[in-house]
Amino acid sequence: MDNTNDIAFELGITARRWRTKVDERLTPLALTQAKWVPLCHLSRAGGSLPQRKLAEQIGVEGPSLVRILDELERLGLTERRDGDTDRRTKTIHLTEKALLIIEKISYQANLLREEILDGILDQDIVTFRKVLAQMLHNINTLS
Repeated sequence: MDNTNDIAFELGITARRWRTKVDERLTPLALTQAKWVPLCHLSRAGGSLPQRKLAEQIGVEGPSLVRILDELERLGLTERRDGDTDRRTKTIHLTEKALLIIEKISYQANLLREEILDGILDQDIVTFRKVLAQMLHNINTLS
C-alpha cells in the first residue's frame, strides 16, 4: 500500500490543529490567528515587510490584509509607511508595543511546541525538516 496518499491531508490537519491550539493559548492576549500570524511574519522578517510581501506570506488577498492591518494599527501594534522608492507601496512595521506582545506570543508558542513535540527524537525532527524542505523545493519548482 502506498503510504504517501494522505500526506498533504495530514499536514493540513496538523497545521490547522496546531494553529488552533496557539489560538487557545493566546486567548488571554485577545489575539486571533488573523492578528498574531502577521505579527509573527513581521517579527521573523526583522520587524518590517512590504505590504504585498506580507499578504503573500500569510496567504491572503490584499483587501483582506488591509482590514487586518487597520485593526493592528488601531491596537497600536503596526504602522504603515510609504515605500522608500515608491510612495504607492506601503511597508508594514512593528511598533514597540508589538515587540512586547510578540515576546508573549513566542513564550506561549515555545511551550506549546515542546508539548507537541514531546516524545519525538531530535534526529527524527532533523529528518522531518529535511523532508519538508525537499517537498517545498519540489513544490516551488513545479510549473
